[in-house]
Amino acid sequence: MEAGHGRRLKKAEKEGRTIVFIDESGLSQRPHRCRTWAPRGQTPVLQYHFNWKTISVAAGMTIWNFYFQIFDKAVGKEETIIFLAHLLRHLRSPLSVLWDRLPAHRSRLVGEFLDSLGVQIAVEYLPPYAPELNPAEYLWGYWKHHQLPNVCAKDLWHLNDRARQTLRRLRRRPQLITAFWKQASLFL
Repeated sequence: MEAGHGRRLKKAEKEGRTIVFIDESGLSQRPHRCRTWAPRGQTPVLQYHFNWKTISVAAGMTIWNFYFQIFDKAVGKEETIIFLAHLLRHLRSPLSVLWDRLPAHRSRLVGEFLDSLGVQIAVEYLPPYAPELNPAEYLWGYWKHHQLPNVCAKDLWHLNDRARQTLRRLRRRPQLITAFWKQASLFL
């Protein structure tokens, strides 16, 4: 990570800000295939509807928990504002948000929203092409590989429901959240 980021994180802690890493991920009806099983001598078969419909999930990860919101379309500037408002309802202290350089994050609309909040949210950008610095990236990898493998959703409602259930289940595993945070901190 850039040399200045470590200093800025310490400054955020000194100011009493909650550090939140934000990232987005998509999920489609097409299953994330992992190893599966079948009776001996038979090839495993996953039956799913050949749809390309997707949902998007935004997550904000603190060192002790993560907060998420599911959207029926790709996360854009409006969804970013909705998610930031969602975070402010759950986290009362001022926030120090670290996120990538997604165009929605840098949009004028999001900038105006952040300006309207005053000092409630301070924003830092992660360096380009450095997903290993964001603990939310490790959350997505674990979630898709260990919680949602081979899920064959019939429709978007079923996919949305399964995504919500598995993310809530992951929330009850604080050791994992801390492990994701520690993994990202190895690169600081």
